[in-house]
Amino acid sequence: MNPQEAPPAGPAVRTVLGDLPPGELGVCDAHDHLFLRSPLLPGQELADPVAAGAELRAFQEAGGDAVVQWTPRGMGRRRAELAALARATGARLVAATGLHQAVHYDPELLGRVRGGLAELFVEDLTTAPVRAGLIKVAGGFHGLDAHARWVMAAAAEAHHATGAPVAVHLELGTGAQAVLDLLCDEGEVPPDRVILGHLGRSADVRAQLSAARSGAYLAFDGPSRAHHPTDWRLFDSLAALAEAGHADRILLGGDTTTAAARGVGGGGPGMPYLLNTLRPALAAGLGGEFTERVFVGNPARAFAAHWR
Repeated sequence: MNPQEAPPAGPAVRTVLGDLPPGELGVCDAHDHLFLRSPLLPGQELADPVAAGAELRAFQEAGGDAVVQWTPRGMGRRRAELAALARATGARLVAATGLHQAVHYDPELLGRVRGGLAELFVEDLTTAPVRAGLIKVAGGFHGLDAHARWVMAAAAEAHHATGAPVAVHLELGTGAQAVLDLLCDEGEVPPDRVILGHLGRSADVRAQLSAARSGAYLAFDGPSRAHHPTDWRLFDSLAALAEAGHADRILLGGDTTTAAARGVGGGGPGMPYLLNTLRPALAAGLGGEFTERVFVGNPARAFAAHWR
C-alpha cells in the first residue's frame, strides 16, 4: 500500500512493502535484528546487507516467513535495505520506529527531537517511503527514568494517532508493571497493543504471569544471547503460562544483536535456531498446537492493527 492510499478497513500487519492481512504473516520471528548499531557494541554492527540476506535466507530455509525488526530510530535500522531484502527473498519484514535507552544516543540528537518525538513516530508509521509497523521503546532496570517516560509518552500519543503496537525492551526482564502502569493506565494504550520483550531474562515467573493477565503480549527473545541463561528457564516459563491459560499471549524471537551471534558467518545460534532447534523441542514438550500458536497465530494478532 502506498502512503497516499487509505488504510485498510480491517486489521493489517504493516510491513516494509505494505499492509498485509494478518493471516498471511506466516511463521514469525517476533523480535530480531537484521540491521543494528550502537555505541555500546563497537565493532559488532549489523550493517552488511549481504550478511543480513544470508541470515534471513537461512531462517527461511528453516521454515520461517516473517521477521519483526525491533531496531528503532537512530540505531541503523536501514529501512531501504529491509525493503530490498523483502523484495529479493519474499520474506515479510516489519520495521520499527521509536527510541531505545538514552545510552544508545548522542545527547545532541535527543535534544533535537525533544519537542516533536510523537510526530516523528507518526511520520515513520504513516507517510515515510518505507513505513514502520511498530513503536519500540525501552524501560530501565526495575524502573523508568525520565528518558523512558518521555519516550513512552510519545509512543502512547503515536499509538492513539495510528493504532500501532508498542514493543518494549525490559532491562533484564524487569519493570513490566511500571511499563504497564505508564503505557496502559496513564497513556491509555490497550494492553493487547503492548508487547513486553525480554521477560525470559528474569526468573520471576510470577511477574510473567501477572504481565500475561494484564492482556499484554510477552516476547521471550533470548536464544542468541549467550550471556543470559534463558533457554533452560524458557520451558518452565512457557509451561506455567500455558497451564494458566495464557498461551495466546506468548511470542518468540531471537534478538540477534551482534554479528558474532548470527547463525551464518557468526558464532550462532542466530535466527535459524528458533525453528531448527527450539521449535521441535517445544513441540515435543508442549505440543504442535502450542508451537503453531506462538509462531503463527499470536504474532498475526500482536502485530496487526486497525491503522488510522
